[in-house]
Amino acid sequence: MVPDAEFTSYYGRPVIKEPVWEAQDVAAYLFMGGLAGASSVLAASAQLSGYHRLARVAKVGALGAISLSTAALVHDLGRPGRFVNMLRVFKPSSPMSVGSWLLAGYGPVAGAAAVSEVTGILPRAGTAATLGAGLLGPAIATYTAALICDTAVPAWHAAYREMPYVFAGSAASAAGGLGLLATHPADAEPARNLAILGATVELIAKRQLVDRLARTEGQSLAEPYETGTTGAILRLAEFLTAGAVLGRHSRAVSALAGASLLAASAMTRFGIFEAGMASARDPKYTIVPQRRRRG
Repeated sequence: MVPDAEFTSYYGRPVIKEPVWEAQDVAAYLFMGGLAGASSVLAASAQLSGYHRLARVAKVGALGAISLSTAALVHDLGRPGRFVNMLRVFKPSSPMSVGSWLLAGYGPVAGAAAVSEVTGILPRAGTAATLGAGLLGPAIATYTAALICDTAVPAWHAAYREMPYVFAGSAASAAGGLGLLATHPADAEPARNLAILGATVELIAKRQLVDRLARTEGQSLAEPYETGTTGAILRLAEFLTAGAVLGRHSRAVSALAGASLLAASAMTRFGIFEAGMASARDPKYTIVPQRRRRG
């Protein structure tokens, strides 16, 4: 019997070209955008339910996060004009085009909500802006999942079913963490509830993502998420996410829980980014799943 052939590629060269994105820019863009969108949802909910201190923290946090997210995106693009050029057309089939228009619409209303809250100017307009940002928030928090999954990068493309839930949960836990970190526990009940919900969704979706890839694509596509430095980062993020259940009465413990949730969300985005880049560099992550699907 002839033994099964081992996988090799042409001189070990990658089959696809690795994205030219910089980790410190694009991963930060993914994290900050999620934090901003979920913070706007939290701000609208807190204002409607009478938690005004939490609403102020969430509004200011949303403005700061979306500003940093946009700055990271523009820095990766190379110059601001390239972002403006993306607004020349609207292409519904392109996550980048849709995302650019979402950012262009969300940024001003998030800014108006924060400025009105801090200065007290035009409170009714500020309330309308808060609600508008809250409506756009879920799309801002999750469109980046569609953005990375709509590529040829194996570890991202194959995870298109669960990735939006991972991003939504991660964004919600980060926004809840910011509320826990910056407000007194008595004023942070909505933030705590959002953090617990987000942490639960994130952990379940992440586990389902890895299990499905191992089951349907072979163990090869699950490896980037579980091995090496990337695997260690994602496991640490899961451990820190457990901070969502802490800090119901103690101010210090509540702040520590919030900080751990923010750190965990950032690690999740950086870990997912690095897992995708690793799968693009190694040709086996492209060819082996293709052969398995054909078989």
